[in-house]
Amino acid sequence: MNKQLLLGAEAIAQAALDAGISGVYAYPGTPSTEITEYIQKSPQARDPFVRSAWATNEKTAYEAALGMSFAGKRSLVCMKHVGLNVAADAFMNSSVTGIHGGLVIVVADDPSMHSSQNEQDSRVYGKFALIPVLEPANQQETYQITRYAFDLSEQTALPVLLRIPTRLSHSRAVVTKTETRPQNRLDPSKEKGKWILLPANARRNYQQLLEKQQELVLLSESSPYNKVKEGIGNKAVIAFGIGYNYTMEIISSYELQIPLLKISQYPLPEEKIKAFCNQYDDILIVEEGYPVYEELLKGYFGNRKFRGRLDGTLPRTGELSPALLAKALGLQTPEVKTIPAIVVPRPPMLCQGCGHRDLFDALNMAMESYPHKQVFGDIGCYTLGAMPPYSVISTCVDMGASITMAKGAADAGIRPAVCVIGDSTFTHSGMTGLLDAVNDRSPVTIIISDNDTTAMTGGQNSAGTGRFFDICKGLGVEEEHIRLIIPLKKNLDENRAILKEELDYEGVSVIISQRECVQTLKKQKKQCKKTSLLPE
Repeated sequence: MNKQLLLGAEAIAQAALDAGISGVYAYPGTPSTEITEYIQKSPQARDPFVRSAWATNEKTAYEAALGMSFAGKRSLVCMKHVGLNVAADAFMNSSVTGIHGGLVIVVADDPSMHSSQNEQDSRVYGKFALIPVLEPANQQETYQITRYAFDLSEQTALPVLLRIPTRLSHSRAVVTKTETRPQNRLDPSKEKGKWILLPANARRNYQQLLEKQQELVLLSESSPYNKVKEGIGNKAVIAFGIGYNYTMEIISSYELQIPLLKISQYPLPEEKIKAFCNQYDDILIVEEGYPVYEELLKGYFGNRKFRGRLDGTLPRTGELSPALLAKALGLQTPEVKTIPAIVVPRPPMLCQGCGHRDLFDALNMAMESYPHKQVFGDIGCYTLGAMPPYSVISTCVDMGASITMAKGAADAGIRPAVCVIGDSTFTHSGMTGLLDAVNDRSPVTIIISDNDTTAMTGGQNSAGTGRFFDICKGLGVEEEHIRLIIPLKKNLDENRAILKEELDYEGVSVIISQRECVQTLKKQKKQCKKTSLLPE
């Protein structure tokens, strides 16, 4: 039972359970979702109890995890890279307050943008906050480094950022687990001045954070996750995180004896890097994401030594791969067959029977007579309304931006100013935008496409289910302009008429388009069928 076949994300979850966490806090976001789902399904999380319900957004998740740390317990908080933007206020200030019980933040980056708006590298945030950052190379190390992260957090009294890319999060390997540690006892922090960031306290805390930096560097110098693999010749590689895994694959496949420095703990181990770099004239920098440390090392040693993403030896965007690395090292690689022209790429599409389809049909019909047909969109399945055959969504920028962009467009004079936002995204970061619109009496029509779940990431619970009418009324929307439609083909004419009425209204109106996601409905029916077949 000590060996399990796990995704990288699941290895983090199992390690956190074995490290004695008392709670995991997260908002679902690919490629981080499986961490929390694993804990939610694990029998190990039931006794002793581990709190694992989804948070409304990443900021609330981080603050709750910080509260658990204040109480002396260990907590894990998980999100994708753009989610850290949402949590940034709490995250940055927690490096100044410090922590009490171990606090580890796992951020899953998405190079190549498989399901994201950008390729943002979370190591920059760790450097910005002046806290330890860990970046494992493979699934087994992911398990070990997660356990180590909680110890490191309590040793340094700082939150620790654990960064994984999509490829590591979503690939499987056999992982050997170690003995489970009990949860911390309840022991609320008694250092009141530490946690109250009035300027006098914050200045003192920040100075202490700066004084702690040399300790963090020394910990990196002695870290078992930063190590040198000896070789021969004047060419070498410095590989970071999963880049080390790719490098070892090439070294093994081509029987190379190239010197290699592996870095998986930051801040950089300055003396170890200096000693390594002084030995070689040509060094390839292999890091997944931005050339964060390539830039830094060029600043230390000059441009002549280093090759990598900045000079085009490796591509500036997208994921690394063993093939790209082999090419960068000047090795002969097998010819890659091109995809035949007859194979046409298949774009993503809304599921057959999806309620968003019927909503977009009705919305396109309702907007036919207007000169401006822009519809501001948001993050979710419904973003696919930007593509044929609907071609109705005009923008998709970040979580919650649909409402505030529609408000700004209305301020500029666009009529009608329409937006579509999902139920989970609305509670995540849309409610404040609606309050702005109400306070400004903006002529906007806000469509909440409520499919009763967080569908795009696999059907997790949605925070506002069954309460959207009350939420909108509580935020100040006039009751007669909160309308409910059921997006079905048989209701097309009625829905079009309701949409047209509210598009013409010179004030804030909310239309709740309510129909359960077909995928979660299928899962429920399948589960009910299984349950009915069980013996009594």
